[in-house]
Amino acid sequence: MNAPYDGDRGQGAGGTEPSGGTPSATPGPGMPPGSSPQQQPASDPYAQDQYAQDPYVQDAYAHDPYQARDLSAQDPVTEALYDRAAHPPPPPGTYQEPQPLYQQPAAPQHAPDPRVWAQTPAPEPDGPSRHLPYGDDARTVQFTGVDDLVTRAGDEQPEPDAFAHLYRDQQTPGQVPPPAPEPNPMPAPAPKKSGRASGLLKSSAVMAAGTLVSRLTGFVRSLVITGALGAALLGDTFTIAYTLPTMIYILTVGGGLNSVFVPQLVRSMKNDEDGGEAYANRLLTLVMVALGAIVVIAVFAAPLLIRLMSNTIADDAAANSVAVTFARYCLPTIFFMGVHVVMGQILNARGKFGAMMWTPVLNNIVMIVTFGLFIWVYGTSAESQMGVQTIPDDGIRLLGIGTLLGLVVQALAMIPYLRETGFRFRPRFDWKGHGLGKTVKLAKWTVLFVLANQAGVLVVTQLATAAGEESDRNGAGFLAYSNAQLIWGMPQAIITVSVMAALLPRISRAAHDDDPGAVRDDISQGLRNSAVAIVPVAFAFLALGVPMCTLLYASSGVQAAQGMGFILMAFGLGLIPYSVQYVVLRGFYAYEDTRTPFYNTVIVAAVNAAASAACYFVLPAQWAVVGMAASYGLAYAVGVGVAWRRLRNRLGGDLDGAHIMRTYARLCLASLPAAVVAGAVGFGLLKVLGEGALGSLVALLVGGAVLLGVFFVAAKRMRIAELNSMVGMVRGRLGR
Repeated sequence: MNAPYDGDRGQGAGGTEPSGGTPSATPGPGMPPGSSPQQQPASDPYAQDQYAQDPYVQDAYAHDPYQARDLSAQDPVTEALYDRAAHPPPPPGTYQEPQPLYQQPAAPQHAPDPRVWAQTPAPEPDGPSRHLPYGDDARTVQFTGVDDLVTRAGDEQPEPDAFAHLYRDQQTPGQVPPPAPEPNPMPAPAPKKSGRASGLLKSSAVMAAGTLVSRLTGFVRSLVITGALGAALLGDTFTIAYTLPTMIYILTVGGGLNSVFVPQLVRSMKNDEDGGEAYANRLLTLVMVALGAIVVIAVFAAPLLIRLMSNTIADDAAANSVAVTFARYCLPTIFFMGVHVVMGQILNARGKFGAMMWTPVLNNIVMIVTFGLFIWVYGTSAESQMGVQTIPDDGIRLLGIGTLLGLVVQALAMIPYLRETGFRFRPRFDWKGHGLGKTVKLAKWTVLFVLANQAGVLVVTQLATAAGEESDRNGAGFLAYSNAQLIWGMPQAIITVSVMAALLPRISRAAHDDDPGAVRDDISQGLRNSAVAIVPVAFAFLALGVPMCTLLYASSGVQAAQGMGFILMAFGLGLIPYSVQYVVLRGFYAYEDTRTPFYNTVIVAAVNAAASAACYFVLPAQWAVVGMAASYGLAYAVGVGVAWRRLRNRLGGDLDGAHIMRTYARLCLASLPAAVVAGAVGFGLLKVLGEGALGSLVALLVGGAVLLGVFFVAAKRMRIAELNSMVGMVRGRLGR
């Protein structure tokens, strides 16, 4: 037999045996055969055995004749027959130690499938072992995995499980569970989004698209209005008459309707037994009656309202006559504004969001067609040189009817959507005892907010129309101010509002949870993310305002277009505090604080009115409106300072100011050289190619490309983290 290697194996059968030996004895416990305690090396693990250390038994095997021999030497026959040449001993260090009888199983080669909670065991085969240990028949027993346990747990509840449809395939009694998946299956395609999350994303996309299209068509509407009536006194006359209904609506019903009545409407639809239909009918009836009365009063008081808006127009007989006529066509739109808003909010409460955002596009289209027909019949303002004394009555009637028809179509377009949701309007005059009076009291601060805001607008309207008439220049009055402000406000409406639409729910939740740190972080994120686009756009208005307006308003004449360009340049940098003010006020609204925004609006309106008045009295008439545009941004800068300090105190003295200021400072430093270079390039191209539409287009395209390139290079050198994040996001969306 093959025995372990021993260094004294040469003393086997052919060796010399020691004399005086005794018969072989069994080795003691804990000792290997053929060895004694005295002959164990120091490294022998048995040297520390308890028997080897016992003085009474340590010499018990001193006379063993086989003490230096292996196991084979104990049997003379086996030793004689053992062929050592054919079976050499193993080399030292290769002896395999015996493995323990019980050990842990080897680790599995593949990780378990995360999509399967518990594999269903296969039924036992027919034969002697066909029954399970507990007597169950494998051919009739249905094995229940973790999925089935979770699914069937809902059956024990007294109420139906809202998620039962997700496991309908597992709820059928007696159904065989699906087989185990194949190893290494192909990845399944991502499931389509469904449920409330998908509906919310779809509704948000529809609303955003409707808002964007409405803004764009509204911008086209302003272009055709300016092209038809010009940017002189006639254009100011129509603009005031067209703006008057909106101001009256907001001052009387609009502010409270949007901020107070709508939440009450939503609450009634959730709590009332009829789904809030009675409350909606009462509210719609009340609004229709109130607005009908307001329209009747406003139509009779049109001359007084025109004087309230502009003494300059009221003192001119021809201009006053045209303005009053336009106003009496436009004032009935107050009624349809309110009806449209109430119907839209009823649809919103019922989960229909698209109509509220898309129907204003119909109004813009009707007005674009109306003023297009006017241009087709009478020509553009630059061609006809039409004024308040030469505009025909048929032209006034065409524009007035078209303006009124646009709002009528916008309101009536909501009726099919309401009927689709099952809502039927039935006038109800039982207003007492249903919470409408309490709702009116809640709108107090919102109404005061609107009053303060419109008071500042009223002052600017008076001063701008007066300055435009005194300057005797096109593009220096209120219409030019309104058109430039419309262009200037579009980035705010598209960028900042979109960013805050995503962050506002988080801010509101954090405020509700009394987590000022989260509110601070979200406001900081909103300010820094919007600044990446708002700051360079503001400097772009400053650098390229003139070619931008001369391209868009070329039909009104070069002089008027240039005047609007200078006003847009003055508005430019004010876009930064205007955007910051919008974000900061969301923090107060998250805490349901409407009083602080009211006080802040009073400050902004007061500063704007005072600075505009100073510009009117100090600057030349042709530059007065330019100064008023700069005053608008200055007023919001003051308002930001006040609102920032109050919100910082509200959040415990920390608003991440250092981080925010560092981002804005770096963006401004990157935009400044870009604006200087782009402005120089645009001005040079206008001088070379002329100030017409073609020269303005080339100057705008080349100057815009230069501004974007210089800004991007400078911002990358400054390592603005927000810009890098935005570029990475865009590249990820494009798949690059």
